[in-house]
Amino acid sequence: MKACKKVISNLTKCYSIAPLNYNGNDYFLVAAEKVDRCILFDQEGREVETVWSEPGGVMSMVQVPGTNGQFLATHKFYSPNDSKEARIVIVTPVSKGNWEVRTLAELPHVHRFDIVERNGIRYLIACALKSGHEYKDDWSMPGKVYAAVLPDDLSGFDQDHQLELKVIKDNMLKNHGYYRVNDQGTDTCIISADCGVFQFIPPEAAEGEWTIHTLLDTAASDAVLIDMDEDGEKELAVLSPFHGEKISIYKREDGVFRQVYGYEKPAEFTHAIYGGNLLNHPALVVGHRKGERNLIAFTYNKDTKSYQSEVLDRDCGPANVYHFIKDGEDILISANRETDEVAMYQVVE
Repeated sequence: MKACKKVISNLTKCYSIAPLNYNGNDYFLVAAEKVDRCILFDQEGREVETVWSEPGGVMSMVQVPGTNGQFLATHKFYSPNDSKEARIVIVTPVSKGNWEVRTLAELPHVHRFDIVERNGIRYLIACALKSGHEYKDDWSMPGKVYAAVLPDDLSGFDQDHQLELKVIKDNMLKNHGYYRVNDQGTDTCIISADCGVFQFIPPEAAEGEWTIHTLLDTAASDAVLIDMDEDGEKELAVLSPFHGEKISIYKREDGVFRQVYGYEKPAEFTHAIYGGNLLNHPALVVGHRKGERNLIAFTYNKDTKSYQSEVLDRDCGPANVYHFIKDGEDILISANRETDEVAMYQVVE
């Protein structure tokens, strides 16, 4: 496996990536962690337009299902120490080069969020990294996970009319990792914190309660469920601890996840994570932001019955990575935060 790289833009502290369907075409968005642009690209990697120039601080972006290019995004989360003014905003295309931005909910320290669906009901789930701080690197106030039913029509929300969110789990120290995983036909949320890795399952009905399963009780930064060995049961791939250096894979044995693989070298500041198909086989892609700052692909070799790794790119420092297939070709988009590069990789055998 190798990756043919093309730098498609230079964006200071590029961070967040998300797909967007707009005017019948598939695009993707890339936005900055610091004060810089959000850019709309076509699937060829060409810049289409600037969605906004500031304020930045974008940790997550998600299209509102069924809409023509409307999406939600975090604003003003510039770092764990500068995120008190963080919020979730509604972004709506009005005309070419003109995107309306309105507040959906002010939520200090909101880091990850998503829109998940069950039985035709859409839910917003939002994860706050912490609940407050008094000084730099103050972790004395653990984060929380919030949720709300998301109405189909968001036109009534703004700074003065915000969506009310309910706490569904608290005491989540360093509440960092999020990944949406379809499990048995249902959207579920894999959320990682210092207290472990959890699977959040939306309610069957709007008035119901979320189901929360503990998958692992050790500190984690990010995680995803993926059936890498294709035995019919998903493994749990984990980056640990918070912004840590370990990449591990766990298998469920007697109902408990036990580690079966660990990457043989430290990958300092693990951060980017993708779990899904790559070249028609299950794969895990991880990027780390310190040390060698590599983008690494992990697969399972059925002949040797072992997990293996391949470095796709070196010294790039990915913050997030996104995969799509274009004309039968596997494409990875990486927000290489540490080199200010938005990179497109064509992955080949």
